[in-house]
Amino acid sequence: MEILKAENLVKTFQISEKQRKSLGIKDRQKVAVDGVSFTAKSGEVFGLIGPNGAGKTTTMRMLATLIKPNSGDALYNDISAVKTPEAVRSQLAFLTTDLKPDMKSTPNLMYDFFAELYHVPADEAAKRKKELFAEFGIDKFADTMISKLSQGQRQKVSLVNSVIHNPKFVIFDEPTNGLDIIAAREVRDFILNMKKAGKCVIISTHLFDLVEKVCDRAAMIMDGKIVVDDTLENLMQGRPLEDAFYDIYTEYMSKKGEV
Repeated sequence: MEILKAENLVKTFQISEKQRKSLGIKDRQKVAVDGVSFTAKSGEVFGLIGPNGAGKTTTMRMLATLIKPNSGDALYNDISAVKTPEAVRSQLAFLTTDLKPDMKSTPNLMYDFFAELYHVPADEAAKRKKELFAEFGIDKFADTMISKLSQGQRQKVSLVNSVIHNPKFVIFDEPTNGLDIIAAREVRDFILNMKKAGKCVIISTHLFDLVEKVCDRAAMIMDGKIVVDDTLENLMQGRPLEDAFYDIYTEYMSKKGEV
């Protein structure tokens, strides 16, 4: 079984004088993530949900080894993301709408570039290209310039490129952000297929509907801290996830004295 363990992740950022004035604060540092811990396993989808600025994206970037935590670690089958990030990267896929594809390239060229980057054998890369391009309909625009593709088509290309190397762990930050209904449905189905294939899938999103449809477990993050982590069934207790989140959010803010 594949297991990802986030262990007490902490990340702070320096705040410039201009930013402090704009935000009306005096602190020179902002704690974006404050001791986040959770466990995700193969064959399940783990969701990280929370309001804007809660620390979701920063947490996902630490998991993906794009930024280093001030303290804490993420262990992929006991392999440290902090000590040996190169070993971790070979096991994971990371997709975010913040990573833009090369507009002057084509889906075919981009796929071949990433296949070589991940050292995927040529015969295996060709087989996976045929399967993945057919699954997402990319074969219909495989030689079209990326700049001429729709947002949904670009997201499909990025999605396929992220899993070329058949990773054990799949990390998606806001995977359906900005997509139309059809493209979002295809991404959702792909996440479920990853689950069926035994991958360990972690997504962050603000879309409760997506979490309800694909996640087995979810954690709610607020002010950089995990305030609840449980199965969807236990979190929802027969009510919509949005209602459950609002109740938890209200209780949390009440304890802070802000409600």
